[in-house]
Amino acid sequence: MTNNDILRRLRYTFDFNDAKMIDIFKQADHEVTREQISNWLKKDDDEAYVSCGDTSFSIFLNGLIIDRRGKQDRPTPEPDKKITNNIVLRKLKIAFDMKNEDVLALLSNNGVSISKHELSAFFRRTDHKHYRPCKDQVLRNFLQGLQNKYRPSSAKN
Repeated sequence: MTNNDILRRLRYTFDFNDAKMIDIFKQADHEVTREQISNWLKKDDDEAYVSCGDTSFSIFLNGLIIDRRGKQDRPTPEPDKKITNNIVLRKLKIAFDMKNEDVLALLSNNGVSISKHELSAFFRRTDHKHYRPCKDQVLRNFLQGLQNKYRPSSAKN
């Protein structure tokens, strides 16, 4: 999945308008314009489409965590230079204050069955012997589970 795909899904799931998207970036001490947001959200075949870079997307996820959980006393975390599905899953889990059981339930409701051990492997350091990369299918089903939970009316469509 691309950063733009995930950004579009999150915007739709939580019905964020442009002002809210700009505010989420601002939460992480980063300024973006309405035009930047608009270009990131366009379809891939649109000529005005602009790819959302890893750093920008990481800033958005950090801002989402701050928006959902509140500002901490410590400084805003540095954005990741390279973002993976594992990092996206971890940051969304943090933003929505989910425990492993909550993540497993969202996945299970979408027909994906993984064990607690498989899930914890996604959150390990990359150099750990039990680390496992999170595949697009798992992240896609997690995002679909978020959508079903936070925007249930769309699940019927």
